[in-house]
Amino acid sequence: MIHKTAIVDNHAKISSNVDIGPYSVIGPNVEIDEGTKVQSHVNITGYTKIGKNNKIYPFASIGSNPQDLKFKGEKTELIIGEDNTIREYVTANPGTVGGGGVTKIGDKNLLMIGAHIAHDCVISNNTVIANNAAIAGHAQIEDDVIIGGNCGVQQFTRIGKMAMIGGMSGVSRDVIPYGLSFGNRNYLEGINVVGLRRKNVSNKEIMTLLEAYKEIFKSNQLFENLNNLNGAFKENRFVKEVVDFISKDKKRPICTPIIK
Repeated sequence: MIHKTAIVDNHAKISSNVDIGPYSVIGPNVEIDEGTKVQSHVNITGYTKIGKNNKIYPFASIGSNPQDLKFKGEKTELIIGEDNTIREYVTANPGTVGGGGVTKIGDKNLLMIGAHIAHDCVISNNTVIANNAAIAGHAQIEDDVIIGGNCGVQQFTRIGKMAMIGGMSGVSRDVIPYGLSFGNRNYLEGINVVGLRRKNVSNKEIMTLLEAYKEIFKSNQLFENLNNLNGAFKENRFVKEVVDFISKDKKRPICTPIIK
């Protein structure tokens, strides 16, 4: 149902059972799939594709131009998956030509009030991005990540699977999968054991990951420590994910613990 006060461009592709609330504005290049509910006073513009069964709350701004001075109006996209909850005042921008042209938000994410997703970001699935957290351009957020309120994630930063970022952290370094990260300029505090247990990971695998963590970060010689990991550690699937994450090409340094 489209409310009589909503402004929906005739060229927009809106599935038959999409709800669009009062005073919302939908641009000509927008596509919204079935089951999505757009509440009142929402602005959706640009080349934006929104999948099934999303809930978008009042005053969200979806698909407006990237906040990048190099952007000159090129055709770039914002693609949003399914079953996401996008709360009040969330902003999400499309990509830029220099960053690949697409911003992607996956499935089953919760973007809380005032969260910002900048150009060329990739937000995977089942993440929670809390109130007023700002994700800068080109950042990559993997599955099951939790980002606390008022965090700032710097450009090109990667946050690995099931990592947890404490509130009000400035994230300027990549966070390993399953890592806990805190601080004004983020440092690594340990492994997200609670999250792993909630995913029914066995105690044996968790203990192996914890021991590997100690070996990897026992000194500042990170790559030497990785090379010295024994075979038993490398057979653990979670340790392998951490090693692969650290070994990839990257724009930012790896977040490490404070060596005492």
